[in-house]
Amino acid sequence: MQIVEKIRNRAKLNKKKIVLPENEDERIKQACDIINKEGIAEAVLLSKDRLDQDLIKKYSHEYFCLRKHKGITEKEALEKVNNPLYYAAMMTRFGDCDGFVAGAVNTTPNVIRASIHCLDLDKTIGAVSSCFIMAVPDCVYGDNGVFVFADCGVMPEPSAKQLAKIAISNALLAKKVLGIEPKVAMLSYSTKGSAAGKFVEKVQEATRLANELRPDLIIDGELQLDAAIVPEVAKIKQSDNGIKGDANVLIFPDLEAGNIGYKLAQRLAKARAIGPILEGFTKPCSDLSRGCEVDDIIDCVAVTAIRAGK
Repeated sequence: MQIVEKIRNRAKLNKKKIVLPENEDERIKQACDIINKEGIAEAVLLSKDRLDQDLIKKYSHEYFCLRKHKGITEKEALEKVNNPLYYAAMMTRFGDCDGFVAGAVNTTPNVIRASIHCLDLDKTIGAVSSCFIMAVPDCVYGDNGVFVFADCGVMPEPSAKQLAKIAISNALLAKKVLGIEPKVAMLSYSTKGSAAGKFVEKVQEATRLANELRPDLIIDGELQLDAAIVPEVAKIKQSDNGIKGDANVLIFPDLEAGNIGYKLAQRLAKARAIGPILEGFTKPCSDLSRGCEVDDIIDCVAVTAIRAGK
């Protein structure tokens, strides 16, 4: 797919150092070999027996300082940082690498927990979420079949304010990683008041807040999916000058809808799903599905490398 080639080529221009703390997984090893051979990034494999003891002392002290308000002891901090996943997150915190990618072995909750415990939250966003870059073959919608779907993996029931922040962060991600003009649709079962209810009201409020915070971005809602991505339907269902069926960033109202939505596109439309990409931190990191393939790992590393660039 052209978008995959585009992402990998953009990553090559950055050549960032990305750490993968799951050396025991053969897919990770294969992906690292390809990444380094093709110059997509400087991929660094971590395993427990290769951790630098001097850095462990530095990282564990910092981790203790970060988490002592939660009652953690210095011994527990040392044990935690001896885990390659947390070591990688602390490497990222200190700038000893530019980002990390994990999840082939570790569960999503573990990867998210390590990120939250070790990295600073981006106060301009104020919400941790995730997204997928979706590439749908033979598709005329979105940006020639390319979309960003969010949130598909982290926040079960975002508030209107959180939903607005998710919309903004994914608009910026689409612009930086994909190089496209983001056109963000706030999805609902209603289009501009065609239905009513508290769920519709939340999306309406989120849209208002997002536009208030970032009037420079194209963020429209509330929209049903067909009104968001099909121009012919948009002409019928909308009367204003917002998105005209050309949305390329889809913001789902909750995690249930987002997770179901991306898997439907992946399985029924044979879409390529790159991610989940974790957002809301000051440093880039990405999760992986434990069922990921080598190409999935390469693409996540490439996206993480692009996000690490200025």
